[in-house]
Amino acid sequence: MPTPSQVPRILIPLALIAAAAAAFIWLLDEVGEGDTHALDTAIILSLRTAGDAGDPIGPAGFEDAMRDVTALGSAPVLIIAVLAVVGFLALAKSWRLALFTLAASAGGLALSSALKYLIDRPRPELVPANAFTFTSSFPSGHSMMSAVIYLTLAVLVARLMEKKRLKGYALGIAIILTFLVGASRIYLGVHWPSDVLAGWSAGAAWALLCWLVARRIGLGQDISR
Repeated sequence: MPTPSQVPRILIPLALIAAAAAAFIWLLDEVGEGDTHALDTAIILSLRTAGDAGDPIGPAGFEDAMRDVTALGSAPVLIIAVLAVVGFLALAKSWRLALFTLAASAGGLALSSALKYLIDRPRPELVPANAFTFTSSFPSGHSMMSAVIYLTLAVLVARLMEKKRLKGYALGIAIILTFLVGASRIYLGVHWPSDVLAGWSAGAAWALLCWLVARRIGLGQDISR
């Protein structure tokens, strides 16, 4: 049972989780009714050369760079990131936190896959796809899994740091990576903007939930001492 002094600290993450989940549900409703189509279309076309929907704006080198950025949200890169952190935790003999990190990551992937399968929104067809696509569009898997993995790893790493500026740096890097991956998906024309926003919302809700659970059961305290 939380004490009165602990209640506000619990309510803040719960409120953030609820807000992120509500944003996802609102986007799902808007997409289902077709209310986002006009804005989604306008944003994607604004990132293409006038008269040639197959050519993103900017020099060819920038397009190549965006392909590299989008790879930061791919399964191989995210798996490597998770295994690197899990390996560190294993060396630190923090077995519970290592297993929790694996479970949180696998759970996020399962949630993303389930949402894509159930919602089954078609990919944008306004422009030629500039990256290989194999799954449905809503939510953006790259955006959601980037939020799930990078934000979760960042908050767990932040638990090992005492200085607030170091905690803020770790979380800031995770947010920047998540944002860049999502933006690259829109730029490459493989996702509607609403897909990316939904991916960010669902991923953030999952990461916050995992952080709250880890904090409540005291994971990470053994290597932060």
